[in-house]
Amino acid sequence: QVQLIESGGGLVQVGGSLRLSCAASGLTFSNYIMGWFRQAPGKEREFVAAISQSGVSTLYADSVKGRFTTSRDSTQKTVYLQMISMKPEDTAIYYCAARQRWTGTIRVGREYDYWGQGTQVTVSS
Repeated sequence: QVQLIESGGGLVQVGGSLRLSCAASGLTFSNYIMGWFRQAPGKEREFVAAISQSGVSTLYADSVKGRFTTSRDSTQKTVYLQMISMKPEDTAIYYCAARQRWTGTIRVGREYDYWGQGTQVTVSS
């Protein structure tokens, strides 16, 4: 079965950096767009970033643009989210997700087919 397993979360200070990883199995990785979402306590899940199957196209939420970078390694079947200049408002559970079509709903979580279990990121001030 399809599995997406996130790792790399943890506690970081304001201004610090973290790199999240999401290892995929059970699917043809090169066929899937990979997305990152996050959910803070008491808030709705929100889109963070997405990367196309080839890795050529990326999209970011305005709140993370210029600070977060997503990339993928097809040989490792892994997608990454590099986070720098982190802020307290980045505190959330981060999820990776997979879908096959890049459409106008790329930011919509319910349009993704598969999800990971999430990894906690806490930014302390």
